[in-house]
Amino acid sequence: MKRILIVFVPLLVLFTACTSDLAQLNVETKRPAAVPAPTLFSNATKTLANSLASASVNTNVFRFTVSHWAMAVYQDEAQYDFNTRAIPNGWWTTMYRDVIADLRESARLITADASLAPAEKANKIAILDIMEVYAYSVLVNTFGNVPYKESINSAILFPKYDDAKTISADLLARLNADIAKINPTANSFTATEDLVYKGSAAKWVKFANTLRFKLGMVLVDVDAAAAKTAAESSDAGAISAAADNGLFTFLSSSPNQNPLFVDIVTGGRQDYIAAKDLMDKLIGWNDPRKAAFFSKNNAGNYAGGIVGKSNTFVDFSRAGAKVIEAASPYILADYVETEFLRAEAKERGFSVAGSAESHYNNAITASILYWGGSAADAAAYLAQTDVAYATAAGDWKQKIGTQKWIALYNRPYEGWVEIRRLDQPKIATPINAKSGFPTRLSYPSTEQTLNGASYTAAASAIGGDVVTTKLFWDKN
Repeated sequence: MKRILIVFVPLLVLFTACTSDLAQLNVETKRPAAVPAPTLFSNATKTLANSLASASVNTNVFRFTVSHWAMAVYQDEAQYDFNTRAIPNGWWTTMYRDVIADLRESARLITADASLAPAEKANKIAILDIMEVYAYSVLVNTFGNVPYKESINSAILFPKYDDAKTISADLLARLNADIAKINPTANSFTATEDLVYKGSAAKWVKFANTLRFKLGMVLVDVDAAAAKTAAESSDAGAISAAADNGLFTFLSSSPNQNPLFVDIVTGGRQDYIAAKDLMDKLIGWNDPRKAAFFSKNNAGNYAGGIVGKSNTFVDFSRAGAKVIEAASPYILADYVETEFLRAEAKERGFSVAGSAESHYNNAITASILYWGGSAADAAAYLAQTDVAYATAAGDWKQKIGTQKWIALYNRPYEGWVEIRRLDQPKIATPINAKSGFPTRLSYPSTEQTLNGASYTAAASAIGGDVVTTKLFWDKN
């Protein structure tokens, strides 16, 4: 022991003697005091994609809500129980704290950076705002009235809730301004900073036009003029090919893997199965996407379980290999969605190029190609009487709504918006459902306790803080 001390003490003295400023030993080198603006942008984008892609019952349960998936054992979320695991709290906190706050801070830092060329600075700020609009649209179309003007402000502890319709109009105005500000030929974020378009400002313009088109069409039943303006001004500049798709691509290695891979493969979860509503259509119409959407059950067949009912896991199909692959991307916006929007706009009499049928066909074909099918597969699918636009059952809402619901597989939040908006397709009510079909999530319990006065006013303004209260645009 004496020998150890003889060696150690002189070394300690030597180390401290060489350090004139002992305060530097308290610096947390692995926890920086300042985060670069591009890193905040990347992190916000990843967090948004993670949340929308996730199948965690603590985060994102909309795959059950839209009857794409059912559950084998635990039925709470499938039966519209969103409060046991405080799902609204997580959804709300993630969008505000982890997405919007990071985007705001990134924009603040970029605005203050005097070294940036004006065009590059304008591009970056516009792109950040486009993503903030995206995140706010998720909040508004999930909850209704939400804090907006007073949100993310440390000086305001009890932010008021803004009217959802007013917010929606402002989001469209912001997109108008963002699109006008972007210079496609100027520098933007680099390929390593921009995790969606790898630095292409031109593709962000297409993304923003598709987002404006979509947010405008959400308003169509309450403000047809605003929807018409958004559709017609966005059509030519929106996504027009799969090469323009806004994809967030996850990585094969941890910690940036597809959250479905983490939950289902790494986590070994054996609870998620295909829902009967979706599987019946995939089988009945010989849909070429079936094998990509789902794997077969243990008996070698495709089968869907009833939502809300206990189902034996091995008897039903599970998420397909492409869905749960570690590096499988999440679609933030794509050609499929945009073509369905164009088809609907034509049916509503808006001045959009092409015909409703051609856009419908383009959307379905693009979806089949994305999921690994061929052009021949798509042509055969579209030739079926029950699928062809001229002969499929129902009016245009049923035709477009049903096929869009299928094509939005693995984009559950978007599927939930479309079912509420178009009221198609008609899906089965879960066994032992706790409520009618949820048209919103209730406000987080934390808002009730920490921002009580604003919460109470908001709940009263929308007609009651329950999941069956319809949002202002949901008129049918």
